[in-house]
Amino acid sequence: MPDSASTDLLFLRDAYLKEFAATVTGVRGDGDSDGDSGVAVTLDQTAFYFTSGGQPHDTGTLAGNPVAAVKAERSETGTTIWHHLSPAASSVPAVGDEVTCTVDWDRRHQLMRTHTALHILCGVIWNEWGVSVTGGNMEPLKARMDFEFDPLPEGFADRITELVNAEIAADRPIEVSFLPRIEALADSDLIRTKVNLIPESVTEIRVVDIVGLDKQADGGTHVASTSEVGTFAVTKTESKGKGNKRVRIELS
Repeated sequence: MPDSASTDLLFLRDAYLKEFAATVTGVRGDGDSDGDSGVAVTLDQTAFYFTSGGQPHDTGTLAGNPVAAVKAERSETGTTIWHHLSPAASSVPAVGDEVTCTVDWDRRHQLMRTHTALHILCGVIWNEWGVSVTGGNMEPLKARMDFEFDPLPEGFADRITELVNAEIAADRPIEVSFLPRIEALADSDLIRTKVNLIPESVTEIRVVDIVGLDKQADGGTHVASTSEVGTFAVTKTESKGKGNKRVRIELS
């Protein structure tokens, strides 16, 4: 297997990029050390989001082959993204080939809407009750988040639904910026997102700002304004132990 290089992550600056050209920098076949069957390809740059931070990977095509999974390998020199092709792949590219790649836009956009909805939820809960998030996970148009409530406030689900949908209707712009690590650590609005837990090798912090509502250090994909999220609903609340309550949500 040829040595692979750090991959330029195009989605960090443009979540709306649906098609891109890239150069193949590495190929893995059956039985390689990553434990996955099939073939995996790494590129000099990619718009495919890899599974991370509770957000699932993108799907789509790479040189006409279906992309079944996208995973990251991190090292001191950067992050290498491996695009795992479907076993039905018909023509695997070779190192040095120029390829065209297409992101499954319907799936990507649904995940962008969902991820942004979770940031709105976090912002509303923080501003209303001063409670932090402890974990979460998402799929297209559905998600769960855990918060440090004990117990949940009376009428919580209805109140949250009202507040989040009001923020969606407010059409707040969502801005992405990059801060030197030292500046991010000094930003009081980012302290609760635990910037200090990001590896020290990461010297530039990506910040997603729902202007006037919520600011978080975050590497995921988001829509450009809250109005793009759609309609928000709480489908269930659960207790996961003392000081840990789960909120399940859906979008339509």
